[in-house]
Amino acid sequence: MAKSSGIKIISDNRRVRHDYFILESFEAGVALRGTEVKSLRQGKTSLQESYIIVRNEEVYITNWHIPPYEQGNIFNHDATRTRKLLLHKREIKKLDEKSRQEGLTIMPVKVYFKDSKIKLEIALCRGKKLYDKRETTKKRDIDRKIAEASKRSKDSY
Repeated sequence: MAKSSGIKIISDNRRVRHDYFILESFEAGVALRGTEVKSLRQGKTSLQESYIIVRNEEVYITNWHIPPYEQGNIFNHDATRTRKLLLHKREIKKLDEKSRQEGLTIMPVKVYFKDSKIKLEIALCRGKKLYDKRETTKKRDIDRKIAEASKRSKDSY
């Protein structure tokens, strides 16, 4: 009997898609404490200022803001503590190698539930220059106008 992989997105870091070209993405588990999971179940989190580092063949996410759980009393966690990411050894090696040699950045893209487990999508990224951002904005505007025009022509029939 096959399980359905229900994915529910908790938070999406749209800033990454604006500032970086995403070259390759990975799915990572996260080592969390109980009150952090409860806070994430309420949908409270922010990936805006977080970044990923590789240290001693382990991957960590820093500055990921998960606010304290309201009913958590003394067992609450620090909101921006460094959390360990769970990846396969070959994935860690690949991330470390590419970030050192090719000068790529490792960024968190989104947090989601996958079959009641919390997963973090991380990506190897290359930074966009200002002219790349302008080009992306121009392309998006053109696509929007084309879609709008085709919708108008479809409604006229």
